This record gives sequence, structure tokens and C-alpha cells, in this order.
Amino acid sequence: MFPPVTQTTQGGAAPGFVRAVGTVAFAASIFNVTVGGGIFRLPATAAAAVGTAAPLAYVVCGLVMGCVALCFAEAGSRVPETGGPYAYVEAVFGRFPGFLAGVLLWMLGTTAMGGVASAFADGAAALLGLPGSARVFILVAAFACIAWINVRGVEQGARLILVLSAAKLLPLLLFVGIGVFFVEGANVALRALPEPASLARAAIVLVFAFSGVESALAASGEVRDPTRTVPRALAIAMIGVTLLYIAVHVVAHGILGPRLATETTDPLATAFGAVVGPWGLAFLLATATVSRLGYTSGMTLAVPRALWKFADDGFLPRVVGAIHPRFRTPYVAIVLQVTIVLLLGWTFSFEQLAVISNLAALLLYGACAAAVPVLRARDIKAPGTTPYRVPGGPVIPVVTIAVIAWLLTSITAAEWRVLASVLGAASLVYALSGAARRKPQPATT
Repeated sequence: MFPPVTQTTQGGAAPGFVRAVGTVAFAASIFNVTVGGGIFRLPATAAAAVGTAAPLAYVVCGLVMGCVALCFAEAGSRVPETGGPYAYVEAVFGRFPGFLAGVLLWMLGTTAMGGVASAFADGAAALLGLPGSARVFILVAAFACIAWINVRGVEQGARLILVLSAAKLLPLLLFVGIGVFFVEGANVALRALPEPASLARAAIVLVFAFSGVESALAASGEVRDPTRTVPRALAIAMIGVTLLYIAVHVVAHGILGPRLATETTDPLATAFGAVVGPWGLAFLLATATVSRLGYTSGMTLAVPRALWKFADDGFLPRVVGAIHPRFRTPYVAIVLQVTIVLLLGWTFSFEQLAVISNLAALLLYGACAAAVPVLRARDIKAPGTTPYRVPGGPVIPVVTIAVIAWLLTSITAAEWRVLASVLGAASLVYALSGAARRKPQPATT
């Protein structure tokens, strides 16, 4: 039989945390984490993978992520705990599978943060005219500021996300609004349908650009009225992200044509510079830098909560689960997370880290989709709440699992080996931490 759900306090709130994040701020967090540094490389990558059929890959990935978001919405409304997908899987499948889900959550968030941080350092150095050796100083300065803001409180972190979301969104809308008048129809005409294998690999690549829901939901324990807030914020964010991505790609491809596939550094800046001149190139380069900063800011609000839950459950030293006595934030977890990301961003490239992030994301999405029907059958929910229900009964979770299985057929043996190594090391940690684990208490359903 399935084990009981870990009991929470204050209607599912994590002990010591403040429920201060509303629908708009939470949707902005999801949107900001999703529309990160990848949007500025995404059009070139998609065009190189499937040519003029790239919009089909966006549609496929958008539909998949829409199904995933629906599954997250129901799971999040039934298990509104800080820890997000980690808590969902643990509630259904037990502590060890839940722990591995937490490792996947943390791994995909951390590698994604490190990849975007690496791209941010490169772009910022180029924008400021600094040598490559300045990357480490840029990373330290940026993350010190982000960590300080997030340690001071979840409300301050959410405000920073709102500001950076606006600073990122408006230039992208300007790019689409101006660039659409320079689109050449022949450049975006669909000449042939891609092979299923090519489409699957392209969608795998786009997973990085669409991911973020799972990390933003890690802060569900600090969301006001999560039964309503989580599904509403997910719907707002995912619809907006999908429409924005398709519009940006069509405009970029329509301007550059076949050249888009070779512009792997900042294709949007190249396209904008081609139609409005040098100021457009500089403007989009600066926007890319701000976007990457916004992404890391949003992830710094979300991902350390996974480390906090590991410590709270006894998998990591208790000090990692410490809550700041004044600001009520997991300040040790935030500092530890920032330090790890700094090392990754300094050492590895965006592409290297994105591969691991995508594979971890797909496995986590599949596990959460599998948890939804069981959560519903057992009627798991916070006392006094009415959970959101995914329409169509078990259809959406089953379709989600099937499509993810199809996408995983394009993962290489080398990528599987890296993942297996990480999960193997995590399993050893689980075994060695047995005596320190906090035993879950039954929840009221």
C-alpha cells in the first residue's frame, strides 16, 4: 500500500514559512523562470533541428507542457507543500521515490541555473567590453545581490521577479511588434514534415525553454490559497509562454531565413539588428543579459526550497534547513544553492548543463503525472479545501506519460549514463541518512 502523506501545518504551509505570494506574483514567477536565457537561443536551435517545420516542434512541446502543467495543477492543489513535485511523488509512491524525485527537481533546477548563469556571464562580459576572465567576478556580484534579496524575504524576491519579468517581456514584444513587418513569407513556408525522430529530438531541446513550472512550484508552501492560486497561475503562465515563443520564432525565422540556424549566440539580436540597425543589436543583447539575470533570480526563489526540504526530512545536515529568525526564509539553503550554481556556471557551458536538465525534467514530469490519478483516488487534500481536478479523468496523465516516453527515445546512451551516476550517488546518500530521517505523520484527508 501507499504510505501516508507528510502532515503539514496551517493548511499545508511549511512550518515557519509565510504565505505571501498571490496569483499574479506566482504566475510571474512561473513565467519568469520559464522564459529565461533559452528564449534568446531557442529559435536558432529549433531551426537547426527541423528547419521551417520548427513551429510544429513548439506546438508539440507546448501541448506536452500544457498537459504537464495540468497534472502539476491538480497535484499542487492536493499537496500544497513547499517541495512541489518532490512532495507529490512522496505522497503517492513513498519516501525513496519521493527522494529521487526531489533529486531530479534539484538537479534540473541547478543545472539549468548553472547553464543560464554561464550564458549570462559571457553575455555580460561582452556587453561591458570585459575580458573572459571577468566572468567569475560578474557571477559573484550578480548572485551575491540575488541571494541577499531572497534571504531578506519571499515577498522581496517576488517583487524582483515582477520587475525583471516586465524588463524582459516588453523588449520581446517590441521585437515581435516591429519585426513582423519585415517577415518574408518564403522564409517560414513549410516545405516538408519532419521525421518523428527529428521532431522528438527537437521537442527534447525545447523542453529546456518550456521548463520552469516544476521549480516555481517548489515554493507552493508560501502561496496564498494554493488550491486556487496554483492552477490559475499555471494557466496564465503556460498560455502566455507558448504564444510568445511561437511569435518570436516566426519573426526571427521570417527575417533571417536559413541563416537563423547558424546564429547560435544571440539570434534575436542579430535579427533585430538586421531590420533596425546597430541600436537594435545592442538593445537585444542587453535584453538577453537582463533575461538571464531574471531567470536566475526566479530560480533562486524556488530551487533552494528543495534543499530545505531535503534537510527538513533528514537527508542533509539540519543546518541546511535553518529558517532565518527575522526574515523567515531558508537562508542557509539559499546561500548553499547560490554557491553551487556559481561553480557550475564558472566551470561548464550552457549546452553541457542543459542536456542534464532536460532529461531530469522529463523523468520528473512523468513521475508527477503518474501520481495524479492516485492522489485523486485516495482523495488526498488539505483539510477544508476543494482540489482542482484535471478534466477528462485519467486521460491527461496517461497521455502525458505516453508522450514523455516517446520523447525519451531520443536520449543518447551517454546522457542516460550521467543521470544514472547522479541517481546512484543520491541513492547512497539515502541509505546512509536512514537514522536521521524525519518520519512522516498521517495527514487528514
